[in-house]
Amino acid sequence: MKIACVIPHYNHASTVLDVAAGARKYLEDVRVADDGSTVLPDNFEDELARLRVRLIRHERNRGKGAAIRTAAAALIADGVTHMIIMDADGQHDPADLPRFIAAIERDPDSVVIGCRDFDHAVNVPGSSRFGRKFSNFWCRLETGIACNDTQSGYRAYPLRAFSELHFFCTGYDFETEILVKLLWSGFHPAELPIGVIYEKPGKRITHFHKWKDNCRLSLLHTALILRRLLPVPYKKLVKGKKKNYWSLLRHPVRFIRMLLAENADPAGLAASAAVGTFLAVLPLIGIHMAVILYCTIRLKLNKVMALAIQNLFMPPLSPFLCIELGYFLRHGRWWTEFTLQTCLGEMHHRLLEWLLGSLVLAPAFAAIAWIAVYFSAVVIQRKKT
Repeated sequence: MKIACVIPHYNHASTVLDVAAGARKYLEDVRVADDGSTVLPDNFEDELARLRVRLIRHERNRGKGAAIRTAAAALIADGVTHMIIMDADGQHDPADLPRFIAAIERDPDSVVIGCRDFDHAVNVPGSSRFGRKFSNFWCRLETGIACNDTQSGYRAYPLRAFSELHFFCTGYDFETEILVKLLWSGFHPAELPIGVIYEKPGKRITHFHKWKDNCRLSLLHTALILRRLLPVPYKKLVKGKKKNYWSLLRHPVRFIRMLLAENADPAGLAASAAVGTFLAVLPLIGIHMAVILYCTIRLKLNKVMALAIQNLFMPPLSPFLCIELGYFLRHGRWWTEFTLQTCLGEMHHRLLEWLLGSLVLAPAFAAIAWIAVYFSAVVIQRKKT
């Protein structure tokens, strides 16, 4: 194996050289991927040459993901097998590099993630705490695998994934895209607890645009969920052990226990309840159970919870509420004329109103179900422990 460290850099003039110097203490091959910076340290190229750090440069700013992808292509051309990414703003400790190297050597088919310790770090932005929880939730839904810090920029990637998988993102959303696709492809997550250093508010340099980048992340999560639901197999780069479900069917008790225990932590149960609720409210006449079962299988959710909670939204109450709201959205008044003609003769209108109302009520009821099940599960879990 050949391992290199890459430091994506965009206008971190005050910290990038210190980070590069720290990385060089632990690795021979260190490269700075400059993404079209307009602010650079004095004698930048000479200082990097003195440190024996190679420079990869974009003429214009193309995004962090693009810088990582360009660096990966250069490393692959040089025969490097694994790439460790470290941010240029100084929040990561180069002294953790030997632990990353050891994790790669233990399992070359792993994606190593540095899990930031927010409990003991100071000056941690509230947006970072929320963003990590939000990203962790969606990554788990997209892969069925729970990771503790899916937004960490301190990672190690097997480079063969870059040459065998297709990526589309070029900004901050790339780190989410590659993590999900690596897990889909069979690579294993290896998590390392790491410290993190945040500057005081006002001093920290960040190029994350709250509206633009969050919009890109939302679109990416939507695309990944839709891809996850397609009955099309993923390209497997790492072969895992196949589960023999037929043997479980020969042992009904073990099979039921497996179903009950599947993603049965508070977050997993809450996600199952939310998905089951959302689909139960939609006008999927006659196929609710089949659709819920299919989606929970694809998303690796708790099937028992999702199928059980749908019973709360069986006709007539849930369809009636959706039709009432849909009628109000169409006409600006509530539906009060309950006659044979309005119920059966105008059925096509009622179906449209059911759909309109469900598009509002399904997300609302799903959010309520998520909150109720999550906190109930937390309380029950605490009582057990």
